[in-house]
Amino acid sequence: MTLTPMRLRRSPSPGAVPAARQSRFRGIPRLGRVVLHALIGSGAIVLSVAAHAETITMASTTSTEQSGLFGHLLPAFKQATSIDVKVVAVGTGQAIDMAKRGDADVLFVHDTAAEEKFVAEGFAARRFPVMYNDFVLIGPKDDPAATKGSDIVAALRKIAAVNAPFVSRGDKSGTDAAERRLWTQTGLAEAGQPVPGEKKGTGYKECGCGMGPALNIAASTGAYVLADRGTWLSFKNRADLAVLVEGDKRLFNQYGVMVVSPTRFPQLNSDGARKFVDWVTSPAGQSTIASYKIGGEQLFFPNAR
Repeated sequence: MTLTPMRLRRSPSPGAVPAARQSRFRGIPRLGRVVLHALIGSGAIVLSVAAHAETITMASTTSTEQSGLFGHLLPAFKQATSIDVKVVAVGTGQAIDMAKRGDADVLFVHDTAAEEKFVAEGFAARRFPVMYNDFVLIGPKDDPAATKGSDIVAALRKIAAVNAPFVSRGDKSGTDAAERRLWTQTGLAEAGQPVPGEKKGTGYKECGCGMGPALNIAASTGAYVLADRGTWLSFKNRADLAVLVEGDKRLFNQYGVMVVSPTRFPQLNSDGARKFVDWVTSPAGQSTIASYKIGGEQLFFPNAR
């Protein structure tokens, strides 16, 4: 019996490209084909990395940034969600304007009246309370205007009466809005308007700057200044300054967070913004806020509902 020789099929060598696919690569130098094959093989890895490189932009206040809160809060959020947060820290008024232009995915500020207006105008569906702290009146330890106590309105009247130096932010921030409301309650200014020069005292000056720079000016000139407690506790250049007025219920400072409307601005990363709002108002986010302390003193108190 004659045996017909069997035709053996050669197995393709490792890394070989099937003939049906080789036509795609004709005309490409051999080294180029090797690189291309490598890129195709690693495509799943590249796509996997890209899928996790998610970022949201947050418009927020100088107090949350300069107090150090975000340096404590945002790494915990990234660990939980793999989302990076780019913070633009400006005065609350500027942050709201930024969100109204569609330049931020999420808004985290502290001017409840302005925030509610933002929602009413359709720039966000809802405002969520997140945390609070308080404002304090800072001034020279020897307190030449005799302001020390728990009555902020009386303290401002005394400052104006003796023409003591007073640094106002004057930057449409949440702190600036609170300060203007307090000056209005002194009877020395009309609601929502700057304090008239002849009534506020000759020492009243607006710096048009953030909380940190305002405190630096006060420290170098021996002036009074209204500050949020968080920034004050993290402030290092205190010179002769001290907390003189605190505990007045009118000094309550509430913070809120909002997802900027995807209906108005469909290009925004609204899903990422919602994840941040959900997390920061969750037990995990709230406990992270509560755990931020300087010198054993808690800076912010969570109160999400």
